[in-house]
Amino acid sequence: MDVPIQKKKFSKQKLILIGGVLAIIALIIYVFIKTSGGAKLNVDKERISINTVSKDVFQENIPVNGIVLPITTIYLDALEGGRVEEKFVEDGAMLKKGEPILRLSNTDLELSLINQETSVYNLLTQMQISQNAARQNTINRQNQFTDVENGLIEAERIYNLNKRLYEKDAIGRQDFESSKNNYEYQKERMRLAKQVLSEDSLSSKLEINQARDSYARTQSALELMRKKVGDLVVRAPIDGQLTSLDAEIGQSITKGTRLGQVDVTSGYKVRVDIDEHYISRIYNGQTGTFTFNNKAYTLVIKKVFTQVTNGRFQVDMKFEGDVPEGIRRGQNLQIRVALSAEKQALLVAKGGFFQKTGGNWIFKISEDGDTAYKVNIRLGSQNTEYYEVIEGLNPGDKVVTSSYDSFGDVEELIIK
Repeated sequence: MDVPIQKKKFSKQKLILIGGVLAIIALIIYVFIKTSGGAKLNVDKERISINTVSKDVFQENIPVNGIVLPITTIYLDALEGGRVEEKFVEDGAMLKKGEPILRLSNTDLELSLINQETSVYNLLTQMQISQNAARQNTINRQNQFTDVENGLIEAERIYNLNKRLYEKDAIGRQDFESSKNNYEYQKERMRLAKQVLSEDSLSSKLEINQARDSYARTQSALELMRKKVGDLVVRAPIDGQLTSLDAEIGQSITKGTRLGQVDVTSGYKVRVDIDEHYISRIYNGQTGTFTFNNKAYTLVIKKVFTQVTNGRFQVDMKFEGDVPEGIRRGQNLQIRVALSAEKQALLVAKGGFFQKTGGNWIFKISEDGDTAYKVNIRLGSQNTEYYEVIEGLNPGDKVVTSSYDSFGDVEELIIK
C-alpha cells in the first residue's frame, strides 16, 4: 500500500525570503527607535571649528575702508576763460603761494581793460574841466559879491549922511528919499548875492562829490577789470604740491574749468566710506584703529558728510599722535571704527554658523565632547572678531562656529 507523502509547507527559498524581509523590518524599526529623539549626523572633528565662549572686554566696531588724502586740497579753477599760452611748471611740482602755474590769453578781456582805462582817463579829464569851470564860476560870484558889498557900504554912507543933513534941513526931502531908496536897494542886492553865493557853494560841493563818486566807481571797475586780466595768470593759492594739472599749450579753457589742484603736504587725512545703516551712530570724535607695518595707529573722526550716495556716506578722519612713516597719498587702509565704549561681555567668536542660524541658535558641545546639540541663543552687538552673547550660553561653553550649510536639519552632531 502506497504511503502518501505530505507536501512541505515552506520551501527553503521561501524561508530565506521571509527571513530577509523580517531583517529589513527589524532594521527599519531599529533606525526609527534610534532616531526617534531627532536626526543625527556624524561629523569629522577636523572639519569643524570649535570655540570656547568667554567673558572679556568687548567693544562694538565695524570694518571700513579708507583712502589717504592730503590734509588740505585746494582746487584750481579757471577764473577767466582763454587760450593756454604758457606753462610755468609741470604736474607734481612743489609750489609756493602766489607762484605762477600757467598763463592764458583773452583778447576780448584785454580789449575791455583798455576801453575801461580810456573811460577812466576821459572821466578824469572831464572832471578836471568841470572843477576848473566851477572854480572860475565861484571866483566870478565872489567878485560880484564884492561889488555888491561895496555898493551897499557906499549907499549906507550916503544914506546916513543925508539923514543927518535932512534932519538939519540942509538938503531937500527928494535927495534924502533917493539915498534911502538906493540904500534899501543895495541891501536887497546884498541879500540876494549872499543867497546866490551860498547856493553856488552848495552846488559846487555837490557837483564835486558826484564827480568824485563817479570817478571812484569807474576806478573800482577799472581795478576789477585789471584783476580779471590778472586772473589769466593762474597762481598757486597756497604752499603745496601741484597735482592733476590738466592743461596743454594751445588748449582753449572755458571759465570755471577745473585745471588741477594743490595739495598741502604737511599732513594727511583719511577719507572713509561707511554703510548708510550706521549713519545715526557716527559722529565727530569717534576713533578708529588700523595696523601699518605691524604697528597700531589711531584715527579720529573730524567731519561727517551726511549725503548718502549708492548706499554709503563718507567721513574724514585725522591721525591721532604719530603719522605712519612711509604712508602715501592714495594708499588704502583697513580701519576698525569703534561704535561703543569698552565693556565686559560674554563673547563667542564670529563664524559661518551665523549665515544659517541668524544668531538664533548654535550647536553646543556636550561635556564629554562626543556630541553637539542645538541650543537657542540671543546675540547682541558685534565687532570684527566676536558676537556679544545676551543669553543661552555660559562662560566655558564650547560651540561649533564653522558653517552649518552641510548639516541639513539635523538636531545633533556625532563628533568623530
